[in-house]
Amino acid sequence: MHPATSVILFNTFSGLGFGLLFWLGMGAIVPTGAGAFIWFAIAYVFAVGGLIASTFHLGHPERALKAFSQWRTSWLSREGVCAVFALITMAIYGAGLVFAGTRLGLIGCIGGIASIGVVLTTSMIYTQMKTVPRWRHWTTPAMYLVLSVGGGALLAGQVKIAAVLLLAGGILQMFAWGSGDMRFKASGTTMASATGLGHIGEVRAFEPPHTGTNYLMREFIHHVGRKHADQLRIITIGLAFVLPVVLLLLPFSHIFAALAVLSHIAGVLTLRWLFFAQAEHVVGLYYGKR
Repeated sequence: MHPATSVILFNTFSGLGFGLLFWLGMGAIVPTGAGAFIWFAIAYVFAVGGLIASTFHLGHPERALKAFSQWRTSWLSREGVCAVFALITMAIYGAGLVFAGTRLGLIGCIGGIASIGVVLTTSMIYTQMKTVPRWRHWTTPAMYLVLSVGGGALLAGQVKIAAVLLLAGGILQMFAWGSGDMRFKASGTTMASATGLGHIGEVRAFEPPHTGTNYLMREFIHHVGRKHADQLRIITIGLAFVLPVVLLLLPFSHIFAALAVLSHIAGVLTLRWLFFAQAEHVVGLYYGKR
């Protein structure tokens, strides 16, 4: 699929922001006053900034509010409802720390769990898509959650937890890539099933359905060379997981901590680009592109 910049930014930064809100809500760090304001400002800039970035991929951003009405059937709508609830709850929790120096523990826990709920609903938007076999697997929500909680732990300075989660995330991501590479073929979807002509006999592409490109071809048919994909995967593992863990294991330094965060963000941006670029949509079969 076409890796849109706005969606990549959304998936990267909103996950980090809500991951940091999770750790703040759980009381991993309990800042007060101006310190609390700074921590929550960072989390909200990441979380809300990512959500705003996602609207730029909508054909009609002004209609985004209508998505909230479909929560019974749409994971996108559930994501929006959960995000609003989490942000409001964490704002109440943060206000207690900033203005009263008081930790409202129950509200913080509810807001923290809701923050992770936002990440889960985001992941389910992709996991439930039968048309993209690579995504329709338990590793998709698992990676979303590990990246969010692990990245949030990194931002919150939870060194040991972050190191363990990032190592687990790196291993899980390599497994997801390995199994995902075979999932499209294993799905059994072919040109015959895509065109509905399989009952006639063997189906092959004679000419394209039309002479020019269209929306489906621009958005859902994207090719990445195997050589380039392998190189980007190595870069992803190195930046998102290995280098941050190495920096975390060194004697503490604010410079090392900042480099670990920047490296992780760069790696996750690359990971998210690959997540979309390598997602083979079955519509490509109809156009003879798979």
